[in-house]
Amino acid sequence: MTPDEFREAGHLLIDWIADFRTSIEERPVLAQVVPGEVRAGFPSGPPERLATVDELIAQLDTVVLPGVTQVQHPMHFGWFPANASLASVLGDLVSTGIGSLGITWQSSPALTEVEEVVCEWMRELCGLSPAWRGVIQDTASTACLVAMLCARERASDFSQNRGGLQGEEHPLVVYASPQCHSSVPKAVLLAGFGIDNLRHVDVDPVTYALDPSALRAAMAADAAAGRRPAAVILGIGTTGTTAFDPIAACVEIAQEYGAWVHVDAAMAGAAMLLPEMRHLFDGIEGADSISWNPHKWMGTALDCSMYLTRDPEHLIRVMSTNPSYLRSAADGQVTQYKDWGIQLGRRFRALKLWFHLELDGVDAIRARLRRDLDNARWFADQVASEPGWRVLAPVPLQTVCIRHEPPGLDGDALDGHTLAWLDRINSSGAAFMSGSMLDGRWMVRVSVGVESTERRHVEALWRMIRDAASVAAGETAPA
Repeated sequence: MTPDEFREAGHLLIDWIADFRTSIEERPVLAQVVPGEVRAGFPSGPPERLATVDELIAQLDTVVLPGVTQVQHPMHFGWFPANASLASVLGDLVSTGIGSLGITWQSSPALTEVEEVVCEWMRELCGLSPAWRGVIQDTASTACLVAMLCARERASDFSQNRGGLQGEEHPLVVYASPQCHSSVPKAVLLAGFGIDNLRHVDVDPVTYALDPSALRAAMAADAAAGRRPAAVILGIGTTGTTAFDPIAACVEIAQEYGAWVHVDAAMAGAAMLLPEMRHLFDGIEGADSISWNPHKWMGTALDCSMYLTRDPEHLIRVMSTNPSYLRSAADGQVTQYKDWGIQLGRRFRALKLWFHLELDGVDAIRARLRRDLDNARWFADQVASEPGWRVLAPVPLQTVCIRHEPPGLDGDALDGHTLAWLDRINSSGAAFMSGSMLDGRWMVRVSVGVESTERRHVEALWRMIRDAASVAAGETAPA
């Protein structure tokens, strides 16, 4: 494809994306396909002739889009928001169009230095002190793994330079809430700690936040048994209930054992952009690392995860490799992001964050976050005031955990009722929410925060929920 052909095709595709975003509310939220249906829409073998852009757009419309669950849809209340602002989409297009290769500073000085700039902007916007340095990872899952590698090497005095964890006399232990994201045990496993050395610490039965007294007891018991507390992973805005583990109290306990504290704020970190919400992050300056995803609630397109550390030299020592073919005269004078994470080749991710901040503006982003908080509180108030309905957990941010509890239904029958009305709504394509287990029973999570979601959409969802639950209650009423 020549630049002129690209220009013509690009205009068509930009128009298609704009039309798609304009009409998204008319589409089903949940993908309306069966397994194998999308694949069957493609030839069984590689293409034998050149296609036109018009043909590909037609296939996008007829084959691909029906198989996409629309997370940009204003009636998507399921998983945490995965907003992709069109301003950041432009930055992502520029990143791919430039085709820069981020290996070292020398391979792309602009990639490195723009990333330094936007990471510093984000640190300042979040109200964090200049002690923090940032890097853009792909996701919070990768960031958590990087944090666990750093924790492992600090606790073992750089066992990687000897026999690794296999050569250590005392097992290293990691602590987290049972409410933690699934990426936490995965990171603990990949970092070599072993599942037997992951402790799920008790939580407060009302807030579902990690209980500091339980953390202290667990760490003391491991230390007395000859094990070494190595890391504490704090969930800030946990996936199930958006609980906030108490950072200040847990940091104080962890520091008694020299344990690394990683703050996993994948979705909730966007709340740091709001000065009035920063009390939820009290004590964060005592943590060792933080991760949060601008590609969630804030709205920078995937993949864009902030990883901040107070000790970049330790990170570099853990992650650095320095083969001769990557050395340059700039070493020692510049940031080499190849030593700040797992990847060697890196995309120019900073461009989409830069475009997002510059074209949408911080004030507009903050206004949208405040709108979502207000809509979530409104929804929670409606649920709490309706007979037979319960809000099951505190609502510190934008996710509301609910259950309909008709008289006479409990146990497995209540679970069946919950899943029935949830499935009725989800399968219709009119809206999408996610079910989750809480205290051994099914509930429904209503996560407010899609960029296009307004109050009218939340109101429509509440009407839809009550209607669906009423129908389901008639079907599941005890005999």
